[in-house]
Amino acid sequence: MGWIGETVDSIKSIQIRQLLTQAISLGMIVTSALIIWKALMCVTGSESPVVVVLSGSMEPGFKRGDILFLHMSKDPIRAGEIVVFNVDGRDIPIVHRVIKVHERENTGEVDVLTKGDNNYGDDRLLYAEGQLWLHRHHIMGRAVGFLPYVGWVTIIMTEKPIIKYILIGALGLLVITSKD
Repeated sequence: MGWIGETVDSIKSIQIRQLLTQAISLGMIVTSALIIWKALMCVTGSESPVVVVLSGSMEPGFKRGDILFLHMSKDPIRAGEIVVFNVDGRDIPIVHRVIKVHERENTGEVDVLTKGDNNYGDDRLLYAEGQLWLHRHHIMGRAVGFLPYVGWVTIIMTEKPIIKYILIGALGLLVITSKD
């Protein structure tokens, strides 16, 4: 019968108790991952402590598929820093360099203007209509480190969802058929 027949026989022989144990183990793994993510959010002060570079706008410094580690502190943002920001009306955060800093006289708050290293002009065309500067609440964090190319896994699974479904199915089958 081969591998498929053995797998079907293995699934049939699973007892309820073993299935519950495996489901609880899977739940504990997912819960642990969420706890680690929330702990990273608290430690870094960023709503998203890890992001993947999705475009080539920051080349040669960061390439598509690099993973950036973010930190958000109370220190003022300075020109030259690489920040990740959200723009009103867009779901995907953007990774670009701060090129100008504008301090508001009446409040002392700092607004910033950004630009991708590989882009010709600044990002004002990316901002919401009528917006000339990014405010502090738009900034998700400053890049403090990176891992090259590791984010390609995320990019491939986003661009080719069938791979994601195959991987999830294979992992689920592995959990169901394991006899530990």
